[in-house]
Amino acid sequence: MNIGEAASASGVSTKMIRHYEETGLIPKAGRTDAGYRVYRERDVHLLRFIRQARQLGFSMVQVSDLIGLWLDQSRPSRKVKQLAQTHIGELDQRIGELQAMKATLEQLVHDCHGDHRPDCPILDALGGDAHCCATPAGDAA
Repeated sequence: MNIGEAASASGVSTKMIRHYEETGLIPKAGRTDAGYRVYRERDVHLLRFIRQARQLGFSMVQVSDLIGLWLDQSRPSRKVKQLAQTHIGELDQRIGELQAMKATLEQLVHDCHGDHRPDCPILDALGGDAHCCATPAGDAA
């Protein structure tokens, strides 16, 4: 099948398929004499695997590790579990950061009168009132 058919069958855009090939996440597709990419069912299966992993929020590096484990029939499942548990910890951290952002924004919305006056604590905080808005961990100020 061509790249458009592979994209349709896998749910991965043609742009992302090309990107995955360029970065080495998936092997380069075979080519016809005319230079068109040719994909097989195995390639589509791999693309679906990548799509599912990305939907769960795994990073590209983690997806690469998962592919390696998936293709290694002699892998110990503890390695897969460990990778998933690490990702759960990362998700927990991101959830905490999102909850902190939400709480800050809720407080700012509460403090804003939302009337005809021009003063607004939300804009003041966004404008640099450092004590109003906590910077999530890992964000450069």
